[in-house]
Amino acid sequence: MSAPASGPVPVLINAGGGTAARMGDTLEPSVRAAFDRAGVTIDLHLIDGCDMQEAVAKRAHLPVVVVGGGDGTIGCAAGEVRNGKAALGILPLGTRNHLARELDIPLDLDEAARVIAKGDKRQIDVARVNDHFFINNASIGLYPAMVREREEEQEAHGLPKWIAAIPASWTALKRLRHHSLRLRTPAATREVRTPMLFVGNNHYSLEAGRIGKRDALNDGRLSVFALASRGRAALIGFALRAAIGKVKRQEDFAAIGDVPELTVTGRSDDVDIALDGEVRTLTLPLEFRVDPGALTVIAPPLAPQA
Repeated sequence: MSAPASGPVPVLINAGGGTAARMGDTLEPSVRAAFDRAGVTIDLHLIDGCDMQEAVAKRAHLPVVVVGGGDGTIGCAAGEVRNGKAALGILPLGTRNHLARELDIPLDLDEAARVIAKGDKRQIDVARVNDHFFINNASIGLYPAMVREREEEQEAHGLPKWIAAIPASWTALKRLRHHSLRLRTPAATREVRTPMLFVGNNHYSLEAGRIGKRDALNDGRLSVFALASRGRAALIGFALRAAIGKVKRQEDFAAIGDVPELTVTGRSDDVDIALDGEVRTLTLPLEFRVDPGALTVIAPPLAPQA
């Protein structure tokens, strides 16, 4: 059993995120019932997203900490339990749950609880930018602008996230701006003008049928993509081609490659950056690094190699 045999396992849930919010009053009894069926005694706390980091930090000395929420919540928790502290159990209660899917953690609550009870411990990488951590990716430019607009639509009109994203995307495109950035890696320094810079934790594929996917969560690399400077219509065309795996590396990107570390500077003092979908304002320069194998997660056993 991955969870300790004695003592309750702390289960910290971001009650305001994705699936958790939609479950409403059924959330707490459903979580308790799932772990009871899995044979795990829990200490359950429903937490405001802003307080998750502190709540995880207080329990990082324990063998296992379970966090329920989306990728932003998991990324926030990862910074507190990295480097040999608690193993992280994941309840995928967000909107997209990218990391849970890539770890083959079931989205069903009962099945996810059973994974935490009986799964294996795996070491995966954590990426950081300055003093902030992320598990999937970070981006500057168009995407964080879209997230800001979407949050405003949700607050103003009470729309679900996926519906609010439609007018938000159009507004962000209408207000499109390009960023003049200097990208410095151990091998080279490059000046780019880009509507969006993407930095992934591990290698992200551009191949047809696998675009935006990762083959490994522990390759120790940052995957860097700076979109080429272009107008709104060309960006929409790029998005459509990317959706079907028809990316043109030389034409679509001002910079592309996998690096061990990256420093980003620009003309402004600070910049909005989306970390696993959560937008923050950080001061330049941005120092991106990877902590190889720093995060212990509980996941289903890996399939045997052929």
